[in-house]
Amino acid sequence: MATVQVSNLRKSFGALDVVQGVSIDIADGEFLILVGPSGCGKSTLLRMIAGLEDISGGRIDIGGRVVNALSPKERNIAMVFQNYALYPQMTVAQNMGFSLEIAGMKKAEIQKKVEEAAEILGLKPLLQRKPSQLSGGQRQRVAMGRAIVRDPDVFLFDEPLSNLDAKLRVQMRAEIKALHQRLGSTIVYVTHDQVEAMTMADRIVVLRGGRIEQIGTPLQLYDRPQNMFVAGFLGSPSMNFLRGVLDGQSLRIGEGQRLALSSVPGSHTGDVVVGIRPQDVAVNAQGGTPAVVKVVEPTGADTHVLAEVGGIEVTCVVNDRVDFASGQEIHISISSPKIHFFDPVSEARLPEAAPGRAHVA
Repeated sequence: MATVQVSNLRKSFGALDVVQGVSIDIADGEFLILVGPSGCGKSTLLRMIAGLEDISGGRIDIGGRVVNALSPKERNIAMVFQNYALYPQMTVAQNMGFSLEIAGMKKAEIQKKVEEAAEILGLKPLLQRKPSQLSGGQRQRVAMGRAIVRDPDVFLFDEPLSNLDAKLRVQMRAEIKALHQRLGSTIVYVTHDQVEAMTMADRIVVLRGGRIEQIGTPLQLYDRPQNMFVAGFLGSPSMNFLRGVLDGQSLRIGEGQRLALSSVPGSHTGDVVVGIRPQDVAVNAQGGTPAVVKVVEPTGADTHVLAEVGGIEVTCVVNDRVDFASGQEIHISISSPKIHFFDPVSEARLPEAAPGRAHVA
């Protein structure tokens, strides 16, 4: 395995800057996920690391070696694509061993490597089948097996689970994570799915508009997002943002409502945005504030409730099954040590004087 260093990497298509000065140090054996909305530059960045896309500026080091001028095969990386890219006329075994055959490896050695990879991925009973006889999850395993047999320094995954159904995505997430733990491999993985990022990564890089918004472990980004974009992108349902005016130990919001705070961010006064995750909003709590139900979404294990308070929409997650109707009045309260404060202009996180606590007054 190997380290990967991306230094001030840039990519432009004419006047359009797709990747703008990205720098990341990826440790040997680390599982790093690039996440962000469509068009943020994450797949372009991955393709530049792979050598499939020319760079406009910056440097890429793999295993301490500058690879800017090297072809993809000279970089000793293996890439797993979204569409599997399997040869339909070949069997599973032939697909997995094809790159080794092209490289001139002996048939006995190819067979050994293919069988070892098939054992790891549970593909041994399927080695003589063709891709058309496989499920989506099995095809993805074959694509992964084709990468494993090459013993690469770095595995690159480009949204490999996006074509699978929800149940298979959950299963394959666990399998890829287990594969990483077994091989101790360096993995750079691209996804737009924040659940994949949160459940699989050692560290996450959040991208927007070709720039890095924040790098950290999943819990670092979840608990201390550095701006409103990161706060709203990670977490499901998305964080509630309440815009208002700090006035002493309270926040004035919406149509005359006042949010009492037990602590405020330093000596900040005036306009502010308070962020609170839906899981931290209590419904029908004693002493709560009246709210009007707009939408109820039962998920089985819990219920998502979209309510309106003083003209502001607030999403709540209720850890129970509730039978609310649209237009019904309920009561909510907010009391959590996990309240976040943001500047309404820059959208950057404000330093708290102490962990924030609040309730709607």
